[in-house]
Amino acid sequence: MTTTNDSLMARRQAAVAGGVGQIHPIFTARAENATVWDVEGREFIDFAGGIAVLNTGHLHPKVKAAVAAQLDNFSHTCFMVLGYESYIQVCEKLNQLVPGDFAKKTALFTSGSEAVENAVKVARAYTKRAGVIAFTSGYHGRTIAALALTGKVAPYSKGMGLMSANVFRAEFPCDMHGVSDDDAMASIERIFKNDAEPSDIAAIILEPVQGEGGFYAASPAFMQRLRALCDREGIMLIADEVQTGAGRTGTFFAMEQMGVSADITTFAKSIAGGFPLSGITGRAQVMDAIGPGGLGGTYGGSPLACAAALAVIEVFEEEKLLDRANTIGERIKSALNVMQVEHAQIADVRGLGAMIAIELMDDGKPAPHYCAQVLADARDRGLILLSCGTYGNVLRILVPLTAPDAQIDAGLGILKASFDAVLKS
Repeated sequence: MTTTNDSLMARRQAAVAGGVGQIHPIFTARAENATVWDVEGREFIDFAGGIAVLNTGHLHPKVKAAVAAQLDNFSHTCFMVLGYESYIQVCEKLNQLVPGDFAKKTALFTSGSEAVENAVKVARAYTKRAGVIAFTSGYHGRTIAALALTGKVAPYSKGMGLMSANVFRAEFPCDMHGVSDDDAMASIERIFKNDAEPSDIAAIILEPVQGEGGFYAASPAFMQRLRALCDREGIMLIADEVQTGAGRTGTFFAMEQMGVSADITTFAKSIAGGFPLSGITGRAQVMDAIGPGGLGGTYGGSPLACAAALAVIEVFEEEKLLDRANTIGERIKSALNVMQVEHAQIADVRGLGAMIAIELMDDGKPAPHYCAQVLADARDRGLILLSCGTYGNVLRILVPLTAPDAQIDAGLGILKASFDAVLKS
């Protein structure tokens, strides 16, 4: 029997839990750099990158070789039982890469949600406080405590009841949707007045650039005000850099562009080039607030993922991928700005580095229907895209930073054809 996307989708629906979503009805057979081939042999340009996981592309030769070499030695010991040097090396590298002019320490885990939850654990242990302030439209993961921090019910916590207590919601600044920096700061002050004293708050957590929320970037001025507030009240500032980290925004971490540093930084996704690795890096004295055994996980910082991460960091240095991220970003935004002139429904083109978003509106209102139609039309033409945003009306581009210019231009050509077909004036 011939394997097809349709036959695999039928098997998937029979075998896989319904809560596991799938954006595109496509099943991958193989992939290389920014190209994916499905089980039917069709070729696609990948502008999704596994949701910002493949900044160094599918199966970068250096990453592949590093993992293969590690596999010849051992695949697992559990670092908490028998250590290995690569775990220490990754921690040393991240202590250097994470912004902040202070001594740092790092702990490694498996998923972004784990990183977020452990960051909160560390903040609570250090401050001896329980409350956390998160922001509207923020996304921090699908595990139970991370869901409480995530500022969007559907689909992430729909039907699951109320999430954990001690989380308070502030407004994320977004001029496009009428929330100024002053409004956002005022919303924190309202929490202090109505819900919890500053002395009850262990941490304020936010994404420097919101991911699922729509790729809205916090301004350096806002981040500096937030830093000053945290310093004044003894609150830990947590930067969730799971999606922005590993060079996506043109600096290895987006906070490098904000003029201030977080007390604790989370990372995951692209740090290991497609292998599951996450972690938190923070002030050394803060990170040591939890004693031995309080942090970790069976697979956290696996030898294969650590080998991959060290290779990813080398690739960034050798191939100058931070410069490449900025070059790609300008190339993409320049092309999108031309498309925006041709289609009034393209309300905004934005992004730091190569973290690019296109917001679609219809008569001043969010237009998720246009977003869904463009997504499907582009797929039919051979381009894989993702959507995001509180209203589902934002297209996001997360093409591998290693993609050649000609392929990026080809992808943009497909996107233009889809806009022309869907956004008819």
